[in-house]
Amino acid sequence: MSWLTEYVRPKIRGLLKREVPDNLWTNCESCEQMILTKDLRKALNVCPHCGHHMRASVPERLEWTFDNGEYTRIELPKVPVDPLSFRDRKRYTDRLRDERAKSHLEESMAVAHGQIGGHNAVVAVMAFEFIAGTMGAALGEAFLAAARLAILQQSPLIVFTASGGARMQEGMISLMQMPRTTVAVQMLKEAGLPYFVVLTNPTTGGVSASFAMLGDVQIAEPNALIGFAGQRVIEDTVREKLPEGFQRAEYLLEHGMLDMVVKRGDLREVLGRLTAQLNYRHIAPRAA
Repeated sequence: MSWLTEYVRPKIRGLLKREVPDNLWTNCESCEQMILTKDLRKALNVCPHCGHHMRASVPERLEWTFDNGEYTRIELPKVPVDPLSFRDRKRYTDRLRDERAKSHLEESMAVAHGQIGGHNAVVAVMAFEFIAGTMGAALGEAFLAAARLAILQQSPLIVFTASGGARMQEGMISLMQMPRTTVAVQMLKEAGLPYFVVLTNPTTGGVSASFAMLGDVQIAEPNALIGFAGQRVIEDTVREKLPEGFQRAEYLLEHGMLDMVVKRGDLREVLGRLTAQLNYRHIAPRAA
């Protein structure tokens, strides 16, 4: 082999070859168009081609919701780990450890406080990235902590839901979080504080059957899947074909289950306006 093939050709290939990061592009889950990841982030994870609202992480939700992206996370109460010594494909304790390492979260709900539209607010965000946002004892404690903080600060509570339902690894303990979170909502009502729910894709199971549908104002992102059981299960039960778009946000809005469907880019403004309007008892009156 000549020096051209042994030396020159590899050098030329090295000059022409460019390293392309794996996360440079993202495919839309709906229209399958390729989007520059940096452009997608600027668009708040909304596809510029079809308007599909992709999932958002807890840090993204908090940054997009609070004024200037500034907020304070609170430490949440600890709960017993693996009370049932559950095991499916792996031990529940191992699953929790792996999920915490992957998501950098302790559980499926995070709570923070700050300002929205210049008004104090407490925000709880469900993390679909943590075991599909399933509801266990830790989520129940987090929700109660969020409600208590809102009452302490005399602020509205805003909850972003995203969940596959109850957490099977905790059995009846998981189901008990439905009445516990309902009690927390009642605490807010007795304190005269607004409770807003923003339902995102998907919100299903025990979450949709409890605190997710108890808001003073029910908001959803476009085309979010919202329901208790899946469409196939319902069709098999009632033995009827369900309407087009059944369990989607727009269908629920049309049938009175929601108050509004709001695009992600408009959510902060809408929440700020609602906070100012419905939390009027805790706003100082104007000087005469």
